Amino acid sequence: MSLTAFAPVSPAELEARLRLHRLPELGPARFKKLLEAFGSASSAIAAPASAWRALGLPLACSEARRSSEVRDGASHALAWLERPDQHLLMWDQPDYPALLAETSDAPPLVFVAGDPGILEKPQLAMVGSRSASRPGMDTAAAFSRSLASAGFVITSGLALGIDAAAHQAALDVGGQTVGVLGTGLEKFYPQRNRRLADAMIASGSAVLSEFPLDAGPSASNFPRRNRIISGLSLGVLVVEASVASGSLITARLAAEQGREVYAIPGSIHHPGARGCHQLIRDGAVLVETIEHILEALRGWQQLPLCLDAPTVSHPLLELLHAAPHTSQALADSSSWSLPKVLAALTELEMDGRAVCENGRWFARVS
Repeated sequence: MSLTAFAPVSPAELEARLRLHRLPELGPARFKKLLEAFGSASSAIAAPASAWRALGLPLACSEARRSSEVRDGASHALAWLERPDQHLLMWDQPDYPALLAETSDAPPLVFVAGDPGILEKPQLAMVGSRSASRPGMDTAAAFSRSLASAGFVITSGLALGIDAAAHQAALDVGGQTVGVLGTGLEKFYPQRNRRLADAMIASGSAVLSEFPLDAGPSASNFPRRNRIISGLSLGVLVVEASVASGSLITARLAAEQGREVYAIPGSIHHPGARGCHQLIRDGAVLVETIEHILEALRGWQQLPLCLDAPTVSHPLLELLHAAPHTSQALADSSSWSLPKVLAALTELEMDGRAVCENGRWFARVS
């Protein structure tokens, strides 16, 4: 973006962004176009309708920006943000998830309930059928427990079936997990998983959404939700899915975003395995054990050690000993790709040599 990097957002600008966010037919690309054209959301709100038409924006956008519904919705969101465990992440601010920011259609605003700091940690997405078989649910739980125990945040869509099994299993071993909704945080769907979401928030995990707080379920929202699941993650593991499953959309988006795609095979007689088999034919990594995932991630890590110091040390640790860094700052300073940095940080955290607090990484002092 051409916006000034990490420029602080004033209360008036925050309110204006929340108003823009509620406008009909205004997705990430048009939101970005407005901010680049006018320099701020406040200026965009105040601009004449002719200036909006000149940008090729729908008439519905321009007409709705001063409506009482839009103003009241923004005011409600501001009140929602007054609670200590409720947050708003903006794509030009330093606390925005670095890996998601790399995607071409990153959401301009993300509402988060819980701890937003875990979004800076290495995440693996687990997705699959809403009507999964019992063996599929057991497999999802087993992989989630192992991956969460290995230091990964488990990310999924808080749907019934595989998603819920993955979230719950991560909590069961004291791990962290992120749920991405296809509705607003105040219109939770499906309600059967409301208690699970509350447990995630209470335990230091997080539930998030790019949609306005009062946005209800809509079929078009869930593919949009899926790009965030994959965009936050180093890779996506599909546990069980038919060929028509939305999980295959998540896997396709992951591949387009340069993420790893993993799939667990099943019986050739089970319709719920055919989507995974299709993914494997298309080049997904066939996964039978957690080691198949860890091996692929270690491939990013063939990390050179800095031998100039009196004792051999890790190059990222040298940066962290100098000062705390976000993962994106580490990538910039080391000239490594962000996935490579995140994979390395996972190993350092598992070894007890680094820790993430409030979105920044610190070297542990022995």
